[in-house]
Amino acid sequence: MRFYVKSAVAVLVWGLGLCVAVAQQPLQQSRTPSGVPAKPGRKIDRTLTQDERLSIIAAALDSKVRRNSGHDCSHLVHAIYERAGFPYAYASSDDLYDGVEGFRRVTQPQPGDIIVWSGHAGIVVRPSHHVFFSFLTAGPGIDDYLSRYWIGRGEPRFYRYVKDDACTSCTSVTGVRTTR
Repeated sequence: MRFYVKSAVAVLVWGLGLCVAVAQQPLQQSRTPSGVPAKPGRKIDRTLTQDERLSIIAAALDSKVRRNSGHDCSHLVHAIYERAGFPYAYASSDDLYDGVEGFRRVTQPQPGDIIVWSGHAGIVVRPSHHVFFSFLTAGPGIDDYLSRYWIGRGEPRFYRYVKDDACTSCTSVTGVRTTR
């Protein structure tokens, strides 16, 4: 019996010592996506995970989304993001090009990011091969954004969706935010 009491006391003392040691460790400072320490009180932008980016690509392949999105690129992109569960207030391709709430501009695209020229928008599918999805001349499809045609349209801009960014024109309906 004494052995059990001594063991229990030893475990309690060890556990208490561990708690004290952890409590004395300095708090890890939050960091921005670029690795810079965040300023106190500043909300850190959270971008999509790989699975969430793939859900955007899957929504692009959904024929219902393409059929119900209208017949221009910015409505298609908007419908795809809505279908994937990442709503934002609708914006034309020119507005997207200038930058809109809910997205941040990036230089290295990832699958699911928006690619925008003045007057045209699409979704990056495979950046390593410069492939994007959008409305093209023959309808929805993929193309190489470094092809002669797209290079002739000028330098594209890439935007990444930011989760938890306040969308002032979005409301929640059964757990999914939608635009008003």
